Amino acid sequence: MELLNTNSRFLHDNLVQYAKKLTETLPPQLSVCYFVNSGSEANDLALRLARQYTGHDDIITLNHAYHGHVTSLIDISPYKFHKLHAGQKEFVHVAPSPDIYRGKYKEDHPDPASAYADEVKVLIQEAKKKGRKMAAFIAESMQSCGGQIIPPPGYFQKVAQYVHNVGAVFIADEVQVGFGRVGKHFWAFQLQGEDFVPDIMTMGKPIGNGHPMSCVVTTKEIAEAFEATGIEYFNTFGGNPVSCAIGLAVLNIIEEEDLCGNATRVGNYLMDLLREQQTKHELIGDVRGVGLFVGIDLVKDRRKRTPAKAEAQHVINSLKEHHILLSTDGPYQNVLKFKPPMCFSMEDAKLVVEEMDQILSDLERKTSAIVPQEESKSMENGDSLALAGKKKIPPDHVTEVGKKLHKKVGRTETILNGESPDGQLPF
Repeated sequence: MELLNTNSRFLHDNLVQYAKKLTETLPPQLSVCYFVNSGSEANDLALRLARQYTGHDDIITLNHAYHGHVTSLIDISPYKFHKLHAGQKEFVHVAPSPDIYRGKYKEDHPDPASAYADEVKVLIQEAKKKGRKMAAFIAESMQSCGGQIIPPPGYFQKVAQYVHNVGAVFIADEVQVGFGRVGKHFWAFQLQGEDFVPDIMTMGKPIGNGHPMSCVVTTKEIAEAFEATGIEYFNTFGGNPVSCAIGLAVLNIIEEEDLCGNATRVGNYLMDLLREQQTKHELIGDVRGVGLFVGIDLVKDRRKRTPAKAEAQHVINSLKEHHILLSTDGPYQNVLKFKPPMCFSMEDAKLVVEEMDQILSDLERKTSAIVPQEESKSMENGDSLALAGKKKIPPDHVTEVGKKLHKKVGRTETILNGESPDGQLPF
């Protein structure tokens, strides 16, 4: 950094090389990069691009969504603006989160993707009656703050059709979930299928492995409309040679160390461990996830799906005493969220689940929880996962992993952390 640090007004090989390597991971339509410094800055720029391209202002967002801390993003983040006195702005339209465990259309619905997409269609129709015009639909490719929600396949395609029909664009927020975390794909939106490509995509957090950088990628048509304003887009630090070198290094490590493959292998193993815990602990109402993006929905009553907020808080506090950092999220703060470093190992997963098993067992003894012995149904990839019998878990020898995790956090993104809810248990 002391040798060279210029801004993006001056071309440098690193900028071109990084943009080329980054866009190679994307569908060819997404070909123009804007390098910025944080996820919030990326999403703010995405809104500017959408509004300039469409000439409209209104935004459709998902309930419980969070897209960043700046004013323009708090306005479209129900996770935050519902707590503010000003509340929801007139240009913001909130669609139901496509949650098939707690949402309006659950796992037993014959076509939840179409049902949730139709909710967006209705929002558009109602807004049109009031003279409102849509600029964009924005969604995390998998909702994190919303409770580790994985949209049913086909949902994004149908929503994109509805928003395109009124001249709006689709923004996929990959700030928390991109860069191979889902394992089988490099980007989480690709879980929806090859026939879906967003118009604008944002990325951040893991992009620099702790270094402050982010990016917006869009189509040539949208970029040209933005350029046509005559207002030069300039960013002091976005796309500087040092950041681009760091971004290149991250992409190389993901490839060389097969971190996408690791996310699949360890993620599948972690899901197997957690599914077995679900057969054992009535507090675990749902296990959902893909790759190293996993959520455990804790409930007081499986039939009613009553959120177990205080119990979730107790679990993360107890894990912390064992040097394991986990956090809760979701509208009821009862979902344990797993988003570990991409180098997370099977030994790490086994240790975390063993500690959690002990904590849940102690908690159930103290609260006299009754664990039913009935079998339950298994469903695939992020859907509601109740289990059809126990699976054998490899008897791996697990060494103490505290120091190991600390070392890994140093070279990858920060291990599971977040805000905790209020709530106390009666002991």
